Amino acid sequence: MIMSKKVAIIGSGFSSLSAACYLAKAGFEVDVYEKNKTVGGRARQLVRDGFTFDIGPSWYWMPDIFERFFNDFGKSTSDYYQLDKLSPAYKIFFSDDVITIGDSMDKICEEFERIEPGSSAHLRKFIAKAQENYDIAINKIVYRPGISPFELVTVDTAMRVDQFFKTISGQVRKQFKNPKLIATLEFPVLFLGAKPSKTPSFYSFMNFADFGLGTWHPKGGMYKIIEGMKALAEELGVQIHTGHAVEKIKVANGKAEGIVMNQQQIEADFVLSGADYHHSETLLDPQYRQYSESYWDNKTFAPSSLLFYVGFDKKLKNIEHHNLFFDTDFERHAEEIYDDPQWPTEPLFYVNFPSVTDATMAPEDCETGFFLVPIAPDLEDNEALREQYFDVIINRLEARTDQQLKNNIIFKESFCVNDFKEQYNSYKGNAYGMANTLLQTAFLRPGLKSKKVKDLFFTGQLTVPGPGVPPSLISGKLVSELISQQK
Repeated sequence: MIMSKKVAIIGSGFSSLSAACYLAKAGFEVDVYEKNKTVGGRARQLVRDGFTFDIGPSWYWMPDIFERFFNDFGKSTSDYYQLDKLSPAYKIFFSDDVITIGDSMDKICEEFERIEPGSSAHLRKFIAKAQENYDIAINKIVYRPGISPFELVTVDTAMRVDQFFKTISGQVRKQFKNPKLIATLEFPVLFLGAKPSKTPSFYSFMNFADFGLGTWHPKGGMYKIIEGMKALAEELGVQIHTGHAVEKIKVANGKAEGIVMNQQQIEADFVLSGADYHHSETLLDPQYRQYSESYWDNKTFAPSSLLFYVGFDKKLKNIEHHNLFFDTDFERHAEEIYDDPQWPTEPLFYVNFPSVTDATMAPEDCETGFFLVPIAPDLEDNEALREQYFDVIINRLEARTDQQLKNNIIFKESFCVNDFKEQYNSYKGNAYGMANTLLQTAFLRPGLKSKKVKDLFFTGQLTVPGPGVPPSLISGKLVSELISQQK
């Protein structure tokens, strides 16, 4: 009888659970070790007084990637959660207007025409090109492991090489003049963690993900996906251990031999870390680390976030499930995140009210509110600053939606830089990993496989293919294939 090879996985976020499922399916004996009390990594859940909050990711884009993941195991998303398409997808509040993004291209074109007559023709062309890029990105690029620059070289990418050197910002501004439409089209690449002026125009595929594929909601919240992945993993034989912080990755003769936890060694044939990449390397003795502190310090990191989870004792008016507040200077806030890191002067912010479309997320006649202010990583973080910024955004929410809310708050909890560091071992307290700039794409990102330690691998948003939930699912698949090749 051939013994199964053992894989010890550190962390239980999307990429770790994805890898665990694929490895178990391939015949490995898989154990997942999570430092927190519940699985999910950054995609955990807060339940309080009948209110349910997704602590981390709250946007469900690229439904095809989720479906593809479950299909790989003979399952469907519908086996684990109910998915609803949001109509409208979201609202964007400007200082003098509100743009509503509908659930179809026709509705979105109508809204663009209202703002800038003649713009819908440009929009249809822009989205058609974005759709071509999406097909190439998903089918030809992102499912490759980032080992060689030649992975990016295909007939399709060669024909579009200029799009890797032009920016999203440049492309959008060529075709659209109204600043509100520009902001609307530049918004999706913020999920990639960089300024639109630093993001290659090829990444316009995010605009197709937005306008073409739509915005969805799993009933009960994003944590339903984690619960589904956990159930699938356990069905496949994966053992999940929560409340188990890994102290060290054990290496002997240049080979990963297991992990150390509570000063006990757990042996494994392979070690895979889905924890923050920088933190994972600190679990190694210095001679086995691939990247220096100066390497990490010089990289462009996606923003951190100031988050609030608020229970309201009434239904709110003039809001949708997803709401973006772009009623201040977009450029200035971006500069205060990336160019001159500081607490923003007048922050843009996002509010998610899932109870608008999903009654399970709040008690009857109440509203669940998740607020997010993007901020630079590693800023000073204290209670006074958090309160100061909550006052700023709640005042703006009241003004833009024409209602009083402060006296309707039942409770409020916050989460910021210090919490990202403490709860997720996140480098500089970043929220979304490493930005997808040209020089941080594919093979130019930290590798899935250690160059210094045999049988040590990494997965997640700091490695290939990049930040976001769908890329994390793909990252888990890619690294599982690399490990399976060593079997």
